[in-house]
Amino acid sequence: MKRLLPYLLIAFGALVYSLGLNAFIVGNHLAEGGFVGLSIVALYRLHVPIGLSFFILNIPVLILGWRFFGKSFIVKTMLGVVAVSVFSIVTQHALEPVHDRLLAALYGGVICGAGLGIIFRSGGTTGGVDILARIARHYLRYSMGRILFTSDVVVIALVAIVIGQETAMYSLVALFAASRVIDFVIEGISSSRAAIIISDRSTQIASVIHEEMGRGTTFLNGQGGFTGEDKQIVYCVVSRDEVIRLQKLVHALDDRAFIVLNDVHDVLGEGFSR
Repeated sequence: MKRLLPYLLIAFGALVYSLGLNAFIVGNHLAEGGFVGLSIVALYRLHVPIGLSFFILNIPVLILGWRFFGKSFIVKTMLGVVAVSVFSIVTQHALEPVHDRLLAALYGGVICGAGLGIIFRSGGTTGGVDILARIARHYLRYSMGRILFTSDVVVIALVAIVIGQETAMYSLVALFAASRVIDFVIEGISSSRAAIIISDRSTQIASVIHEEMGRGTTFLNGQGGFTGEDKQIVYCVVSRDEVIRLQKLVHALDDRAFIVLNDVHDVLGEGFSR
């Protein structure tokens, strides 16, 4: 069952995506980006079913995915492509469309983004630009949501020419909403903060964090760029609701301490999720 779970989630994500696509995007004559966007243009102009054109367009990209990620990845990607192709036909009239185009763009973006996020988090893609975005995220550490949004702008420009500027603008709203939801589903809510503390009293600060907050710390070796002096930097991770307490404890010991806080995702280990 554990091995089957990712495949079931990919199929579920494809179903969610297809519902958002048909009910809100296609149902209000909007467009999408990537290969789905090209398939929608083919639907509007040539009356070719989205599922058929989407599957045909993905054949050469699947070959590219095989080369970069191997057999396991292609199996999941093929499942995503086939599931979207099938569900885009099955769910054509599953939900009543919203007749406000702005609301449709927002709802469609959120639902489609949630579906894609589930697919990505389960190790699959829906092919097309998704594979290229996954390659960039894997090797270049770029955000998938932003990569997809940027590349989809090219397709939306085609939509503006072929279908109309108003449709293109509403479609951009949907794409932006989808890109944010994709990152949210993949990375989760940032409920933790990483603190970098630079102080001349780093040892005392670390001790207080251990005793008062029950959090671990790590010492990093640094050097002041202006003074050239060696510095012992304190690094620790705390939950979001502990940030104010951490700041007060540090400043009580050293009111000139320099604190940098960053959002962190998927924290694993003692005191956090496992």
